[in-house]
Amino acid sequence: MKILTFTGKTPSEALKKAKQEIGDEGMLIETREIQKKGLGREPLYEIVIGIEEKQTATTYSKVNKPLHNHQAPVLKQSEDVLFDISSAAQQISKISDVTDPNYSYANAKVPHANIEPKELKEIKSEILKLGDKIKLIQNMFWDEKAPDIESQIPSEFAEIYRLASQSGMNKEHLDAIMQMTLQHMPSKMRENSATVKRYFQTLLRKMIPIRLESLPDKNHKKVIMLVGPTGVGKTTSIAKLAARYSFLMQKKYKVGLVVLDTYRIGAVEQLMQYARMMKLGIETVVDPPEFSTALNSLRYCDYILIDTMGSSPYDKGKIEKIYECLEANDTGYSIDVVLVMPSSIKYEDLKATYDNFESLNIDTIMFTKLDETRGFGNIFSLAYETKKPISYFSVGQEVPEDLVYASSDFLVECLLNGFNRSKV
Repeated sequence: MKILTFTGKTPSEALKKAKQEIGDEGMLIETREIQKKGLGREPLYEIVIGIEEKQTATTYSKVNKPLHNHQAPVLKQSEDVLFDISSAAQQISKISDVTDPNYSYANAKVPHANIEPKELKEIKSEILKLGDKIKLIQNMFWDEKAPDIESQIPSEFAEIYRLASQSGMNKEHLDAIMQMTLQHMPSKMRENSATVKRYFQTLLRKMIPIRLESLPDKNHKKVIMLVGPTGVGKTTSIAKLAARYSFLMQKKYKVGLVVLDTYRIGAVEQLMQYARMMKLGIETVVDPPEFSTALNSLRYCDYILIDTMGSSPYDKGKIEKIYECLEANDTGYSIDVVLVMPSSIKYEDLKATYDNFESLNIDTIMFTKLDETRGFGNIFSLAYETKKPISYFSVGQEVPEDLVYASSDFLVECLLNGFNRSKV
């Protein structure tokens, strides 16, 4: 393969030079900024193009017409190509049935009946390839400064890399997963970006640990403690869980509440109001020795939900108080500790929060405020890094509607396509 470089004040100018000299035969290998804009100095971008040796002679023999004033600029040409692809896509949708092996030709109403299905497949394939070239051009400029991609990302992978990067996923995680994809993805599946995206979605789904919702039985009750920083929605999440277990399951389970958050009078009153509305038993705990007594008072319940005091991840004193309650538990009940965190903060803050609450022996993670963020890669990265399963998502403030048990399909859909309430 022959390696060629082209430079320009912008990536599009460099790409234009490459197109004028070698046409569409080359493969984009890398785009980088080699000179930053400064006082009295223009920026300079370089693109690296690879071209097969056997194509070099014929490619360079092409005569390229000079760009005259009456010709359309490159931007206008790109718009025309995009329009042509859109038009072609509409035509394909009309004739796609013909390429279906189950299609009945007896009922077909195609004006040009002499066109064979094989020819239509070839036309469709060429248009898809052209569409991928346009996606490549679009994804080159998703960041004007050009993303710092350490590994060489093939053009078919450019769109999925951009989406994952913009989702808030940790770059080290993304690069590792992309390298894994490049190593193991069958070459046949690399033909277009749509196939790459489907493969990447499947891979991400398999990498997200999920805790399936389990039910109590007559010998084992479920005791769940929610912990986490202030303002993440623990008390509201407790109310949602209580309503879910009491009214929304196949069986109406008996639910009891324990409140450790006596520091916040408002939180205690809010939970007591929910308890009165749903007719639930509720106990408050001030000191760790009272914890086991509170649990024993609710031994008739199928579910016992424990609300804890909110604290800064760096407030070791409050976290230690929760730990002392767990240590004081002599009831024999196994307690699932669920770390509640908002999806609206960056990955580094999620990881710092997890690290500071990890001493409580976290079992699962619940994420709130999914309706208040556009990026979900941070959630994926935390689950990927900690290997802790996700149990529930809170997608709004309504009780109990806006709580859903976790699904890897749902999270990957949010990560790559954004939050869609209709798919909850």
